[in-house]
Amino acid sequence: MQNQAPSHWKQAVRSGLIGGAVAILLALVGMVAAFEKRYIVSGVFTMGQVMFLAPILLFAYLTARRIANQPALQVILAGSLSGLLSSAVLAALVILGKLVNLRAMFVNASPQLYGIFTFGQGLTLGLLILLGFGLAVGGVASGIFLLPQRVRNAIVQAILWMVLVGLLRDLIVTVTSRWGLLAAIIKYFFAISGLTPLGAVLLFLVIGAINFWRSGRPKPSGDRSFTAQKPRRRLLTLAVMTIVLLLLPPVLGPFFSEILDNVGMYILMGLGLNIVVGFAGLLDLGYVAFFAIGAYTMGVLTSPELASSPLTYWQALPFALGVSVLAGILLGLPVLKMRGDYLAIVTLGFGEIVRLLALSDWLRPWLGGTQGIQLIAQPHIGPLLLHTQQQLYYLFLIGIGIVTFIAWRLKDSRIGRAWMAIREDEDVAMAMGINLVATKLLAFATGALFSGLAGTIFAAKLTSVYPHSMNFLVSINVLCLIIIGGMGSIPGVFIGALVLMGSPELLREFAEFRYLVYGALLVTMMLIRPEGLWPEARRRLELHEANELAAQEEPQPVLTNPGQ
Repeated sequence: MQNQAPSHWKQAVRSGLIGGAVAILLALVGMVAAFEKRYIVSGVFTMGQVMFLAPILLFAYLTARRIANQPALQVILAGSLSGLLSSAVLAALVILGKLVNLRAMFVNASPQLYGIFTFGQGLTLGLLILLGFGLAVGGVASGIFLLPQRVRNAIVQAILWMVLVGLLRDLIVTVTSRWGLLAAIIKYFFAISGLTPLGAVLLFLVIGAINFWRSGRPKPSGDRSFTAQKPRRRLLTLAVMTIVLLLLPPVLGPFFSEILDNVGMYILMGLGLNIVVGFAGLLDLGYVAFFAIGAYTMGVLTSPELASSPLTYWQALPFALGVSVLAGILLGLPVLKMRGDYLAIVTLGFGEIVRLLALSDWLRPWLGGTQGIQLIAQPHIGPLLLHTQQQLYYLFLIGIGIVTFIAWRLKDSRIGRAWMAIREDEDVAMAMGINLVATKLLAFATGALFSGLAGTIFAAKLTSVYPHSMNFLVSINVLCLIIIGGMGSIPGVFIGALVLMGSPELLREFAEFRYLVYGALLVTMMLIRPEGLWPEARRRLELHEANELAAQEEPQPVLTNPGQ
């Protein structure tokens, strides 16, 4: 034990310095000062304080997790040391800022930022409070880790929900303002900014109790009564979700329906890219090309600017989907023998080729060039024209339902298992008799079909399409939501789209820091939950199998109190 001790303290020092560096990064890019006036709990702490305290807590928690096989006292001391060093790094920035004018290099290194770090106190007292906070946060983080898993999960979930609800205070109050008595009850828990202290405590207790109860429920077993109830529960859950989804637009209003439309569009694209990348393991960085092809085909066939006899949306839809599938096959043919980085570069080039062709003067008479295509037809259902955000929401919902059903059926089908075999090892898959050419082309074609469908609805939604809407970042966003949700996981696509595309729209303050948040979230995911928020069972097993075997070989944690 004594031979290993120095490495544990070294780990605590390293984590503390990294945590402090991350907190400084968030401060110097302006996130801490930008959210200083947004309270999470009114009069207690702000989102700006959460921004620089969260890295301290996170890295102290990681320190405790990495040395979990040590005595409880050492774990708490190591976590406390990590938190203390992180706050010491922030204190060093404040001292340096008082001695040297850092604003020449970092515009956000302002007296306001130093005041946030010192909690509005004088320099000496403020730095002591900062160091004390870091020490306490580190100790609390490591102490939480030592709790039983059921209690630990309940506390972590309660903290996250408390921060999220406090941050979304304005949206929650606005949405529930027409709910009569329930609106008055909900408003009672909120202050002018953030939660009231009583509301925060009640929310923490309720969320913690719910998570504690759920984690203690009996897990599925071979009992016949449980097996008989499982289909009924699924049907009941599906019925409730369907009713809720159908009622969302009239309840939430136009603004939130627009956000749901954007999320739905990315869900459609995510389900397609999930087949290509998640199922078949073919890294496609030019996926936006199929989205653009679907949208432009719809525009060319339905816009009176380009077509002498324009079609309706429903008449043009099969042609747009067919062209998208054909484009997927044409992309797949030259890349059949490519893997990994080479495949990614070629598909990236394909996406840029499509965008540049849409921008070119050569194709301007047919594609509109930089002016794009306007007056694209919108779908009719009988006499009803679907043109508002709330009406188009149902079109996205129908498309998502159909695409999800197809993806779900394909996953466990023969072709789905062939895709997964190719993802694991192409040589072994070929030796087993899988036709690599047909299987890969089918993956590209299916992914292109789903993306093309999203493009057609997008074009009808805006009644226009422009080349600048089809840039490389769209492909990156779709790939990121798959990684966040869980590679190969169909529910993970929904979760990833809600997190990456819905959250920034709900939190308009984050719009300026969107890509920084994306990067931080990806790094955090790789450290804490590399399999994703809702991973596929096989993927989770692959990533945690080595950890489970290592845990079996390591000695059990040594607790100072035998009753723990």
